[in-house]
Amino acid sequence: MQHHHMLIFFALLIFAFGLFSRLAERNSVTGPMFFMTIGILASALGFGLIDVSHELEPVQLVAELALMLVLFIDASLIDFGTLRSTTPKIPSRLLLIGLPITMLFGTGLGVLMFGSASIWAIVLMALILSPTDAALGQAVVKSEEVPGRIRQSISVESGLNDGIALPPILLCMALLGAEAGHHEGGWLGFMIKQVTLGPVVGLAVGWIGGRLIQIMSDRGWMEETFQRLSALPLAILAFAFAEAVEGNGFIAAFVAGLGLTMGATSKHVRHQIQEFGETEGTQLILVVFLIFGLAMVPVASEYWGLRELIYALASLTVIRMVPVAISLIGSKLDWRTVAFIGWFGPRGIASVLYLLMALAAIGFVGHEQVISVIVLTVTISVYAHGISAVPLSRRYGQSTSIEKAPENPA
Repeated sequence: MQHHHMLIFFALLIFAFGLFSRLAERNSVTGPMFFMTIGILASALGFGLIDVSHELEPVQLVAELALMLVLFIDASLIDFGTLRSTTPKIPSRLLLIGLPITMLFGTGLGVLMFGSASIWAIVLMALILSPTDAALGQAVVKSEEVPGRIRQSISVESGLNDGIALPPILLCMALLGAEAGHHEGGWLGFMIKQVTLGPVVGLAVGWIGGRLIQIMSDRGWMEETFQRLSALPLAILAFAFAEAVEGNGFIAAFVAGLGLTMGATSKHVRHQIQEFGETEGTQLILVVFLIFGLAMVPVASEYWGLRELIYALASLTVIRMVPVAISLIGSKLDWRTVAFIGWFGPRGIASVLYLLMALAAIGFVGHEQVISVIVLTVTISVYAHGISAVPLSRRYGQSTSIEKAPENPA
């Protein structure tokens, strides 16, 4: 398909879904579910309408832009004061206890089931499948029937765990590259540069950018329109400057979001930047899910079997839910709440984008099994969590014994 035909296809889909978006949400049809389904139907698995095999560079560009913006905005939304002061500290427990256990459980089961694969490929698979994506269960974080602290805890967890998972993911990719003879044995030096220079550059770009926006806004020199437009250029600058000095651009984009919160002290200014970033990020994310259905599901489906299905289902249930239950011991939350939080750990955009990074770094050949498991897990999650978000939120809201708290995150 020619470039202009692809653009027309993407634009029509986004516009058409937008017209019915509220109706779709009420009927448990999420944006990622719709776009991924259209992608699958238009691919070789469906009607064979679109072939994106020759569109790899545009796909990579869209994916990188989406990941930059998602990481930047997620970090800029963090309220460390709230995380420290609230009780029980649900997000802290999920991130500091639940997330590492999830990674360990995922690795352990992967070794048992796919022992013939490279150990670092198995670890990479477990790490890529550890971040959650609240956007796939948007009805949960929007539902007034779900207590505010629970909604916000799920949202905060998903906003932070993708950034936390990124450094070990990069380490695994470096080790796999070393196994394949890349980096000429200097993988340790390469990794040190990635995880040190990236944060330094990101913090500088985010803080300086935030301060400039704040100063110019206070003086009345900067329009709100351009405050909103600042998110993407700041994320791109952090990424590009970090890559120029051999740091990791994605870590830089995440840390730049943290720097922004320190540089832009006004909540109103930060809200303007975050609002536009979330809107533009949503469009890019929907395009990524469309490409996921068009290009990745058809290729990976050839390698799906019983073992891959068992691991995917386990990843969405026991590998996620047991660590959540362990991390919340002593939090005085009832079993319904623990189960609810455990189930709503969908695997979505972070897993897809990290998978695209891995494909660019290590390739598909030789890693078909672990890559196909990631694709299958995300595919199941898009449907399972999208369909269940509205009815389970309603049921939980009606049956839970937890009193609804004020709209403050836990």
